[in-house]
Amino acid sequence: MKVKFWGVRGSIATPGPSTVRYGGNTTCLEVRTDDGQVIIVDAGTGLHPLSLSLLAELPVEAHVLITHTHWDHIQGLPFFIPQFIPGNSLNIYGAFDPVTQKNIGETLSVQLQYSYFPVREVELKTKPNFTTINQRESFAIADATITPVMMNHPVINLGYKIACNGKTLFFTGDHEPPYNIYDRDDESYELYQSVLDERNQFIYEVMRGVDVLVADSSYTPEEYRSGKEGWGHGTFDSSIGMARDLGVDQLFFTHHEPTRSDDALEAAYREALDRCECNNDERARFQLAREGVEIEW
Repeated sequence: MKVKFWGVRGSIATPGPSTVRYGGNTTCLEVRTDDGQVIIVDAGTGLHPLSLSLLAELPVEAHVLITHTHWDHIQGLPFFIPQFIPGNSLNIYGAFDPVTQKNIGETLSVQLQYSYFPVREVELKTKPNFTTINQRESFAIADATITPVMMNHPVINLGYKIACNGKTLFFTGDHEPPYNIYDRDDESYELYQSVLDERNQFIYEVMRGVDVLVADSSYTPEEYRSGKEGWGHGTFDSSIGMARDLGVDQLFFTHHEPTRSDDALEAAYREALDRCECNNDERARFQLAREGVEIEW
């Protein structure tokens, strides 16, 4: 299995001289299964350069797993070039939204209205196929098994475990470690905590022992405590804690804070490793996700 990072920034694309080393595109990962199937996780602005790379191997069959439909995870979809060329196949998977009561196709179709984009969905040469999926219900794409898991974010956010011939990857999407919103002396504390524990237990069961964990690590602990609780994002420290608890082989910190330059990102990363007293082995296995980097195992 191969994974290539095409976008690792969070919230908004940040091109410019201060983000050259790690990249300014928002979330997008390319996964190649052992039989060469193209699975794309999230469709941030990194999807556009990814799609350009696919023009060398037309016709393309691509499967896009959407964690959630915040802008930084879907903004590249209208710019997926193979959909303007006949003979390709684009399959998009995502959750039903209980708030708007819309499935993934209905939610994403808004992007291709004239108010937002000059080409309507009906004018595309390759019409996307939409599949609404449910958490905890695994499904197959070629030789890979995909398991969606409900994570913790202000909207429905599915993390994805991709397993292929004994090799495993888990991507959290946007995820904040669950925390109890009630004080310990509140009568609702214990009930709410039991719900959190059950939910987190299932997340951990699916993530445990994966080869590669790609985790939302937007903030430092100080930033998180400065008023960002409930925004739905993790910290460097929470990601390190997950990797240790779950015995993952390799951790990649992603969803880099858009206001953080490459230099500041590396400084925050080093401080987190020191703060968590990471040993030499962990320092080699816990890495910042970097646009353009490809790993294979």
